[in-house]
Amino acid sequence: MKPKELREKTLQELEQKLHSLKEGLFNLRYQGKTGRLEKPSLIRSIKRDIARINTIAKEKEDEQKPQQKKD
Repeated sequence: MKPKELREKTLQELEQKLHSLKEGLFNLRYQGKTGRLEKPSLIRSIKRDIARINTIAKEKEDEQKPQQKKD
C-alpha cells in the first residue's frame, strides 16, 4: 500500500486497516509455523504496511493536536 493512499484515509479507516493487517500477519505466522506458508515474503510486506500505517496515524494525530509553545 502506498503512503499517498494512506494519507487520504481518516484515522478510523487507518485503524480498521491496521486491525485487518495484524490479523493477516497472525494468520501468516501461524501458517509459517505449521509449514503451509507459500510466500514468506508476505510477512515482511505486511510488517512494512503496518509500520507505514502507524507512522501516518501518528502524523495525523499530531496535526490534530493544538500547537503548544514551549517557554
